[in-house]
Amino acid sequence: MSETLFGRIASGEIPVDLLYEDEDVVAFRDINPQAPVHLLVIPRKPIPTLNDVQPEDAALIGKLFLVAATLAAREGIAESGYRTVVNCNAGAGQTVYHLHLHVLGGRPLQWPPG
Repeated sequence: MSETLFGRIASGEIPVDLLYEDEDVVAFRDINPQAPVHLLVIPRKPIPTLNDVQPEDAALIGKLFLVAATLAAREGIAESGYRTVVNCNAGAGQTVYHLHLHVLGGRPLQWPPG
């Protein structure tokens, strides 16, 4: 699992501002925040991109979003609004090839995003 930066974080090799962890998911603050609240929710399972998700990963992907919603509430952004983003491959801005869900909030977010 430790081939990518996020794999190393998920295995505990690299310390982060940990917000949540269980046997499937790890969540932490982004080190380069793009909003007042910018969290990352990642599976422990090394899935490189959204294109690599398999049918047997459906519950895990759902869990990422459940954790995101829980953390948004805990961070005080659930009522005002927040955005969840999954970038897939370089053209969409993915730089770490370990699936991750961005949770952004705490300021008005523009549309379209980029």
